[in-house]
Amino acid sequence: MSRPAPTIGVLALQGDVHEHLRHLEEVGARAVRVRRRPELDAVDGLVLPGGESTAMSRLLDVYDMYDPVAERISTGMPVYGSCAGMILLAADVLDTRADATWFSAIDMTVRRNAFGRQVDSFETDLVVDPLGPEPLRTVFIRAPWVETVGPEVEVLASVRASDGRDHVVAVRQGDALATSFHPEVTTDVRVHRYFLDMVRAATS
Repeated sequence: MSRPAPTIGVLALQGDVHEHLRHLEEVGARAVRVRRRPELDAVDGLVLPGGESTAMSRLLDVYDMYDPVAERISTGMPVYGSCAGMILLAADVLDTRADATWFSAIDMTVRRNAFGRQVDSFETDLVVDPLGPEPLRTVFIRAPWVETVGPEVEVLASVRASDGRDHVVAVRQGDALATSFHPEVTTDVRVHRYFLDMVRAATS
């Protein structure tokens, strides 16, 4: 008898909610929007979508969701953050508002809007180690990059930026996954399948 599909929520306060829901459903998850505590309590994993990190930070407070999400993450709920979601998972954030908050789920320092403004958005093909040798088409939109990582953080991908240096853009630490780029705006669902596998492993 097959196991029921894990339920994965997408934090639906701001950002690319629909796109993540579509990809999660395509890989076989039961995908739901999360705005309130009862919805959060019902999920096996959570996606923090791309959008505007300081707006999400404020809305987490408005909806009284910061503490519930932080509690679930601290007790082992798998979580994936793309772009703004990566910022929210960092231990330290550079170039952000003084009143911004984040979850410190991954031992990394992230620089907000590191790749530049909206006009500096770009696409490139990257090999993301756990997804296999076939390059992944990645989309960077006002994206952060990772300045430093702690010893428990696994670097999954880096990209050469306009400053001529390689910068980390995908990481994992335990049950927390983060990417600078937006896989939800492409047709490639491998990042979401990888996260679904993380959720399955955590709930087995």
